[in-house]
Amino acid sequence: MAAVSGLMRRPLEQVGSGMRASAWSLPALRPLSASSLSLRQVSGLLRRRFHRTAPAALQVTVREAINQGMDEELERDEKVFLLGEEVAQYDGAYKVSRGLWKKYGDKRIIDTPISEMGFAGIAVGAAMAGLRPICEFMTFNFSMQAIDQVINSAAKTYYMSGGLQPVPIVFRGPNGASAGVAAQHSQCFAAWYGHCPGLKVVSPWNSEDAKGLIKSAIRDNNPVVVLENELMYGVPFEFPSEAQSKDFLIPIGKAKIERQGTHITVVAHSRPVGHCLEAATVLSKEGIECEVINMRTIRPMDIETIEASVMKTNHLITVEGGWPQFGVGAEICARIMEGISENLVLEYSSCNKQCIPGHCIESKS
Repeated sequence: MAAVSGLMRRPLEQVGSGMRASAWSLPALRPLSASSLSLRQVSGLLRRRFHRTAPAALQVTVREAINQGMDEELERDEKVFLLGEEVAQYDGAYKVSRGLWKKYGDKRIIDTPISEMGFAGIAVGAAMAGLRPICEFMTFNFSMQAIDQVINSAAKTYYMSGGLQPVPIVFRGPNGASAGVAAQHSQCFAAWYGHCPGLKVVSPWNSEDAKGLIKSAIRDNNPVVVLENELMYGVPFEFPSEAQSKDFLIPIGKAKIERQGTHITVVAHSRPVGHCLEAATVLSKEGIECEVINMRTIRPMDIETIEASVMKTNHLITVEGGWPQFGVGAEICARIMEGISENLVLEYSSCNKQCIPGHCIESKS
C-alpha cells in the first residue's frame, strides 16, 4: 500500500506510459476530501494495474457467457444464424462459438472465406430478407474492410425506409488492444461506430453484461455493434442467478452504477471498468469514494445516469482504451457541459490510450 500511495503522489507526467491524460477545469472547486490527493493524482492512479479479487459463487467467463447467449437465441428463434471466419468447425478464433456448429449444423453456423466485405454484405442482405444474422469479425479492425456494408447498407436503411425495412443484424468480435497484435489490430472502435446514427453500439465488461447485451442485440430490429474484448474472454466473473435464465436481457441504452460514491464520478466501458473498480477500492482507504459507472452502451448513451452522478460529485473522470480526440470521453464531457446548470462547478479529467498510431499489449501474463 505504501508503494501505491507513493505512485499516487508522483507528478502526473511520471505516472503511466501507455495512456494520456488531459484536464479541463473551472475555478473554485469543491474540496475532494480531507485527503491531499488531487483529481489529477486520482486520474493517475486509474492508470495502474491491480489484482482481481478472489473468485466466489458461480463463476462464468465472458467467452462462456457470449456462447450461452448466442446458443439460447439460436434455440429460441430459427431465423438466427452465425457466420464468419472459422466460426464453425474451428469453434471460432477465440472459441466463442464452441459447440454451436455441432449443435446447429452448416446452415446456421457458417464458415466464410476471408472476405469481410463479402460475408458482411451477405449478412446485411439476409437481415433485410427477414433473418437475424450474427456477423463475427475475427477482430473489429477487420470490420474496416466491410465498413461500407456496416454504415451505408445496414445503419442507414431502416431510417431511409421510414421504418419499413428493419435490418436486425449483429456485428460482433474483439475490439481494442491485445497481446502482440501490433498497431494495425489495436484500435478501439467505440467512437468510430458510436459516431454513426442508425447503429446501436454496446461494449460489455463482465459475463453478465456479455450475455444480457448479446441477447438484446440479437432481438433488436436495428443493426447492433457488439464490441467485445479479447483480453476479457477468459476472465471469470460471478454470475448472478437472474443471468442464468434464458429470459435474461440487459436493455440497450442503460448504464449500470457498479459502485456508489460521493466524491468522484468515474465512467468507463469494457475492460477499463475493472481497473476503475479496483482503483476505487484503493482510493476508498484514502477517504475518497468513487462512483463507478459501467456504460454498457455507447450509443444510445445513457447520459442521464452520468449527469445525475456528476451533479452529486462535481468531479468527473472518463476512462477508455481509445484515443482522446473525438473520443467517448470527449462526448461525455460535451454532453455534461451542455446539460448541467450554470452554477455547477465541475472538474473533468480523461484517461485514454496514448495518441499515437496504436500499440499492442506486450504480454498476457
